[in-house]
Amino acid sequence: MEDVHPAEDYDFYPNLLAALYGPVNSLDSKDLTKCFLLQVANILLHYIKKTFDVKTKILDFHHPHQLLEGLDGFNLELSDHPESLEQLLVDCTDTLKYGVKTGHPRFFNQLSSGLDVVGLAGEWLTATANTNMFTYEVAPVFTVMETILLKKMYEIIGWGETEADGIFAPGGSISNLYGILVARYKQYPEIKRQGMTALLCIVLFVSEQGHYSVKKAAAILGIGTDNVIEVKCDERGRMIPAELEKNILEAKRKGQTPFCVVATAGSTVFGAFDPLHAIADICETHRLWMHVDAAWGGGLLLSRNYSSKLSGIERANSVTWNPHKLMGVPLQCSAILIREKGLLEACNQMRAGYLFQPDKVYNVDFDTGDKTIQCGRHVDVFKLWLMWKAKVGIYMELAKYFYKVLKKKDNFKLVFDPEFTNVCFWYFPPRLKHIPKGCERDQELQKIAPKIKAQMIEEGTAMISYQPCGDKVNFFRMVFSNPATRRADVDYLIDEIERLGKDL
Repeated sequence: MEDVHPAEDYDFYPNLLAALYGPVNSLDSKDLTKCFLLQVANILLHYIKKTFDVKTKILDFHHPHQLLEGLDGFNLELSDHPESLEQLLVDCTDTLKYGVKTGHPRFFNQLSSGLDVVGLAGEWLTATANTNMFTYEVAPVFTVMETILLKKMYEIIGWGETEADGIFAPGGSISNLYGILVARYKQYPEIKRQGMTALLCIVLFVSEQGHYSVKKAAAILGIGTDNVIEVKCDERGRMIPAELEKNILEAKRKGQTPFCVVATAGSTVFGAFDPLHAIADICETHRLWMHVDAAWGGGLLLSRNYSSKLSGIERANSVTWNPHKLMGVPLQCSAILIREKGLLEACNQMRAGYLFQPDKVYNVDFDTGDKTIQCGRHVDVFKLWLMWKAKVGIYMELAKYFYKVLKKKDNFKLVFDPEFTNVCFWYFPPRLKHIPKGCERDQELQKIAPKIKAQMIEEGTAMISYQPCGDKVNFFRMVFSNPATRRADVDYLIDEIERLGKDL
C-alpha cells in the first residue's frame, strides 16, 4: 500500500506531549508526540492480534476487590502527582490485559461484539477530530455524512427520504426514549410547555419480551411504569395481536388513553420478531403511534435472504436501529428514525441563540443539534459510514449450524427453534437425564448454566450468556454477532460446555 503521508511529514507534528508533560527518559522530546502515539498504536495492534487468536483467553478474570487493591503494578487509584508517559503506556497495556476481549471469536455473551478494524480506524479518526455534532459550523463533513446515511436507512426501511427524519443517539435505550417522546408530542404537543399535568392517564403497550428500556423511558418521561402495559407473547416470544387488541380496549374501558405501541424486531433473549403488519393494522384502527424497536434485528434489513422478517416495518411511525449490534460497528452507534419530517425538531427544539442562529452563512438545515435532547453529541456516524456494507448473512448461517448440531445431541435441548441469531438451549449433565421431568429436575437444572459460565469466566475459555424466562429455568442464550466466529468456535463451545458440565 502506498504511503499517503511520508514519514518525514511527521516531523511537523507539534511536540504537544513535551509541552504538556515535559521530557520523557526513553523518548527523544523532538519526536515525543509521534513516538508516544506510535507506541500506543503498537499496543493496540498487539491486542488485536491476541484478540483474534483462539488460543488466547477471553479474559484474565479477577474479582472487583483485586482490581481495587491493585495487580502487579497496575493501580486504578489516582495519585496526587503526574505519572510518566512510560507509566501511561504500561497502564494502557494493563487496561487491555485485564479487560474482556469482546472481539474474541468465542465471545458470545452480548448482542454487541466483535472487533471490526475498519470501524476501529473510524473511531480513532473520530476521537482525533474531537468535534461536536450540533452544528455544520463545527462538524461540516460529519453532519452531511449523517444526513446521507440516515437517508439510506430511511430508504432501506421503505420510507421516502423527503418524508423522514432522524438522528444518531447514544444507544438503543435513548433511541427508544426518543420514539416514545415524539409519539407523545405528536398526540399531545401541549405537554412540551405544560408538562404531564396537561394530560389524563396515558398508556403505551409493549410485549412482555420487549426491552426494559421502554419502562425506563416511561419513568423518565413522567408517564410511569404502571402505565406500560405488557402484552402476552406466544411460545416463541412474539407479541400476540389479539392480546394487544384486547389490552387496548380494556385500557379504554378503564378511562385510560392509549397513545403508542412498541413492537420488537429481534428481542434480546429469544431473537423474536413481532408480527409487524398485524400490529400496524391495530395501530391504524385505534390511531396509535407505532414504534419498532429494531435495535437488534435492524441489521437484517441489509440481508436479501432474511429482510422479510421485518416485513411491515415500513408502516411504523418510528424505528430504533443499532448498527453497533448485528452490523458489528464499534460501540456506540444507534439511530432513531422518524417517518414524519420536522417532528423531531418541533418536539425538542429550544432555539439556543448562541448555537442556532438563522442568519448563518450556510444552509442551517444541517444544524441538527436542536433535534436532540442533548446539547453536545458524539460523532457516531463516521465509523458506520466507513464500514457500510451488508455482512449479516454469516451470522444466520452460524445459528443454523449450531441449531443442527444441538439437535443431534442427547444432552442438549433447545428452548425452541431459533428465529434469529439467538439460540436458546439447556445442557443436561448425565445425572439429570435420569430424573423425571418436574420440579426436582428444574431445581437442579436451574443451577447448571451459572456453574458452567462461572468456570468459563475463571478459565477465560469462552463467554456465553444465560437467564431464566417465565416458567423456564436458567438456559444458555447463544448470540451470533461476532464476525470473527467460525464453525470451529461453535464446535469448541459445545465441547467446552460438555467438559465443564459433565460432572455437575
